[in-house]
Amino acid sequence: MQQTVNGMPATELEGAAWRKSRRSSMGNCVELAPLPDGAVAVRNSRHPDGPALVYTRDEMAAFLQGAKDGEFDDMVG
Repeated sequence: MQQTVNGMPATELEGAAWRKSRRSSMGNCVELAPLPDGAVAVRNSRHPDGPALVYTRDEMAAFLQGAKDGEFDDMVG
């Protein structure tokens, strides 16, 4: 099994099915890909060959719940 680490080139995540939000506009978004071990990889859509950050399912769940709860709204407001 391939070892995934933070900062590895996104192109090295073999078989990653990247997807972005339907709300994405003008290429300014992040893309996510589920990995075979249950982790989730994140990359900048403007730099698809650049580094990927890899998070556990629990880390992603905590982030998404925080986003839904508005905990990060002040960063874009």
